[in-house]
Amino acid sequence: MPQGLGVVEFCRGIVDAVAGIAVAVKPQAAFFEAQGVAGWAALVEVCGYAREAGLLVIADAKRGDVPSTARAYAAAFAPLADAVTVSPYLGYDSLEPFFACDGLGVLVLVKTSNPSSVDLQDLPLADGRPVWQHVAGLVDRWGADRLGESGLSSVGAVVGATFPQEVAEARRLLPRSVLLLPGVGARGARAGDLAAAFSVGPAGALVSASRSVLYADRGAGWQAAAAAEAERLAAALRSVAVG
Repeated sequence: MPQGLGVVEFCRGIVDAVAGIAVAVKPQAAFFEAQGVAGWAALVEVCGYAREAGLLVIADAKRGDVPSTARAYAAAFAPLADAVTVSPYLGYDSLEPFFACDGLGVLVLVKTSNPSSVDLQDLPLADGRPVWQHVAGLVDRWGADRLGESGLSSVGAVVGATFPQEVAEARRLLPRSVLLLPGVGARGARAGDLAAAFSVGPAGALVSASRSVLYADRGAGWQAAAAAEAERLAAALRSVAVG
């Protein structure tokens, strides 16, 4: 973050830089929550500012807990965001409170972008499938009766762009789900490897690039640099999504 800027000022500047280019922003809740009460207030302000700018807001919260706690998490994030990321490890009843929030998209962790995801998510089941494919099947089932006019469900999946073969397989397993694809940019994934994610149409996937846009330039030209990097990625994705 450029020296002398506060968190809210910086985030608002990023929103201004990408509002005409991106369709969504994905604030990572942990970095705000780490700042205590002031951090949560900053998250509320930044989410509101982004929505006023016409952007969708995905709260990257990765919540998932017993139903009573999940209801509290859902109540906290539903007013802030258009969608929220959740963990499926506790099963359906830990996510149902999020599904029940009218107008809230739910993006379930299926195959995450970090290298160590293989430690658990790639473990083979009795039928030979990796765990993540079983989770993908659950997501497809959970979202089957939550389809919009576009034919896409409000229940989507997080699939790391760092695993392009898995992205293609996830698209096959989840034909009705929006795929959130983190890992492009600083994590090394490439837009050109993600064509399969858009086989259901341009709205079928959201590609997330964070550090490569936020910190494209730490100097006086940081907003212009962020806009330029966002436009570069958007152009690469347009060529992939449209074919």
